Amino acid sequence: MTLFKEHIVGCSVLVILICLVIISGCSDRNPFAKKESAVIHEVRDTSLLFDGKSLDGWEITNFGPQGPVYVSGGEIILGMGEGCTGITWKKAFPRTGYEVSLDAMRVAGNDFFCGMTFPVGKNPCTLIIGGWGGATVGLSSIDGKDASENETTTIRNFDKNRWYHIRLAVTDEFIKSWIDSDRVVNYIINNKKLSIRPEVELSRPFGIASWNTTAAIRNIHLQRIVK
Repeated sequence: MTLFKEHIVGCSVLVILICLVIISGCSDRNPFAKKESAVIHEVRDTSLLFDGKSLDGWEITNFGPQGPVYVSGGEIILGMGEGCTGITWKKAFPRTGYEVSLDAMRVAGNDFFCGMTFPVGKNPCTLIIGGWGGATVGLSSIDGKDASENETTTIRNFDKNRWYHIRLAVTDEFIKSWIDSDRVVNYIINNKKLSIRPEVELSRPFGIASWNTTAAIRNIHLQRIVK
């Protein structure tokens, strides 16, 4: 009788295992499961302003004697010109409460390789990376004073053919910027007047430019700052 019970139990376990295998095989062939997986892989990062393939959403800024602008190898190349060379965002852009991040590299030349013009409420401003001989970082302009002569001015050496990760955060209260992990701008907005130099007027409301320098730009992201 004991052997008979053990035989029955063994058969029951075997039947359960076979059923589990069959159910598992049917689950793998579930068309809904495959469709859900495909949808997950197709989700795109909506914060991306540069797709790595084209200048979709951008316009080559008509500065005049600018250098060539083109996309190559997932990068936007701002060729050296006589003055500014750059691109301007032509779609909607927030006035405040946002963060922009990108990678920038100086390829040739000795001046700023990332001049990022951006809105601060109703006023424009420009973050200069590597200007005035190649090492100046700061905001242009505050009460008419350039990035080389106001309270945001710092000096930093930049190597050619090296990527730098740049972040800019703008709210109604402050403008902050980082290069890699170092905070280089921490400006509290007060009654002083923000403005831009005439050379980058065409970069408004948001644009990126270089000055007498060949630059490469990639991985441009825009995100809203949620309080």
